[in-house]
Amino acid sequence: MTKKQKRMLYRIIFAFAVLVFAVVLDKTVRDINETIVAALYLTAYITIGYDVITKAVVGLRYRRFANENLLMTIASVGAVFLGEYTESVAVMLFYQVGELFQSYAVGKSRKNIAALMDIRPDTARVIRDEIKIVDASTVLFGEIIEVLPGEKIALDGEVISGVSSVDTSSMTGEALPVDVRIGDTVLAGCVNLSGAIRIRVIKPFEESSVSKILDLVENASANKTKSEKFISKFARYYTPAVMAAAFLIATVPQFFTDNPYEWVRRAFVFLVISCPCALVISVPLSFFGGIGAASSKGILVKGSGYMETLSKCKTFVFDKTGTLTKGSFIIDQIKSEKMDSDVLLGICAAIEQYSNHPLAQSIVRAADENYKKLLVSDIKEIAGQGICGRVENREVFVGNSRLMNSRGIFCEDKDASTVHIAIGKEYAGSILLIDEIKDETVSAIQKLKNLGIKETIMLTGDKEQVARKIAEISGIDTVCANLLPQDKVVMLQRIIKRSKRAVFVGDGVNDAPVIMRADVGIAMGALGSDAAIEAADVVLMDDNPEKLALAVKIAKKTCGIASQNIAFSLLVKIVFLVLGAFGISGMLGAVFADVGVAFFAILNAMRTMSIRND
Repeated sequence: MTKKQKRMLYRIIFAFAVLVFAVVLDKTVRDINETIVAALYLTAYITIGYDVITKAVVGLRYRRFANENLLMTIASVGAVFLGEYTESVAVMLFYQVGELFQSYAVGKSRKNIAALMDIRPDTARVIRDEIKIVDASTVLFGEIIEVLPGEKIALDGEVISGVSSVDTSSMTGEALPVDVRIGDTVLAGCVNLSGAIRIRVIKPFEESSVSKILDLVENASANKTKSEKFISKFARYYTPAVMAAAFLIATVPQFFTDNPYEWVRRAFVFLVISCPCALVISVPLSFFGGIGAASSKGILVKGSGYMETLSKCKTFVFDKTGTLTKGSFIIDQIKSEKMDSDVLLGICAAIEQYSNHPLAQSIVRAADENYKKLLVSDIKEIAGQGICGRVENREVFVGNSRLMNSRGIFCEDKDASTVHIAIGKEYAGSILLIDEIKDETVSAIQKLKNLGIKETIMLTGDKEQVARKIAEISGIDTVCANLLPQDKVVMLQRIIKRSKRAVFVGDGVNDAPVIMRADVGIAMGALGSDAAIEAADVVLMDDNPEKLALAVKIAKKTCGIASQNIAFSLLVKIVFLVLGAFGISGMLGAVFADVGVAFFAILNAMRTMSIRND
């Protein structure tokens, strides 16, 4: 609890104690001086309400007539003039209790974002003529910084010295540390856990990943939901309208009644009931809490409007490579009529160890260590076709069908990830590799469907056969293969036209045009990717696709809570406004209709801060 909140709590306790003492004296002591009782009521009133009265006066000075402070002041002062001292103090007392809970709720939801806002260190240990601690914003591109164990990394850079483990949880939400060594890229905001490392800065302070993320979070409130826009517009017209209605209630019946004070009392009750605290506070607080909860789990939402859209989308469209799959290959099939598959794999690996091609590296990783014992010589890469050399003094060719055809061996590629092997002039066999599906992909798709996602679609540049196999394993409903980048945009436009709205999930770099076209564009595994952070509406800071389901869950729960608050607040307001106008509800009922409803709405909004990943 902050100092300001503690002061408010002390004021509430003191004012409540004085109010109780005044009521007890007034009810039990027969000959008590009324001036003493009035002084006690006034003390309690001033103690609890002086800041509300001050804000109301300032509002009048700057011609801001439509504000809740003015409504509370008019209503409570009116109650004093009507002799309802207890009700007057109670109005202010319960209003301030509501304000305290609001302050606490906002403070709690800010903690998740505040933790994110603290991840960027202000200083860096830079190596110049000597090691100096300087303002991180003054460190230049290419300079060397040193980060000791337990310190935060100040700027994005490349490790040039040392080995360590790095805690990336502030960026990704994942607790498992990442090992880094010379040549690895590290990002500002992460914590160096074990060994001292030296880093060459690759981005200036203002362009670092963490700076871009913080800017994203700070401006998240700019994109508002339809609900928030409705509430803002509603409050702008609602407050003057109820003040006018209260004036009419107080004045018009004066011409038809012998009890003018009763209608003035009803007008003041009407004013207290009419305060739109519950709506104005709880709806933005719901979305603010949801954004904070998502941020703490490595899900950055650029605005509550995107959260609202995400909660309503029933169609999810995915890129394949880097999104559903790891972007690395595993062996799916080895075919050979000439020799054992392990022998063929070993011969192929003996040649491929000299190639940097991703398929070659995957074959080397899959083979056992025996290939290293083979005698290899005369290695030669053939651009766009493959590689050749001698293994145990036999000529070996490894590559695509074009390489085989040039040797007079006719075969065809089932897809781009088929590797053919020829020994001398004879075809030895083929190895089919497939893009490895992420461990969490299958469960992520199932969780999305459990949350009400009706259709899942994959857009990929891969060939039909490979794409369908990935879709079958992962549970994707529809596949669109053989697509160029511009084709993906066209396909997404067709999907949106048919489905009305759609989410696109990509890796954020090569899919930026499609991400920007979607109703909600999600960049996954975007740690360190400027293009992802700038193009996407929602940024997942790691490669775990299960966080897509968590993002949808947070969005649905947040929007559900906001809708509950709107419906509950409006219903209670309407009922009590009618009761107040007809004199059925008194000042205490009015307090419940205002502060009580706001209190329950705030408690409901706070549920967005405790959404679990289950």
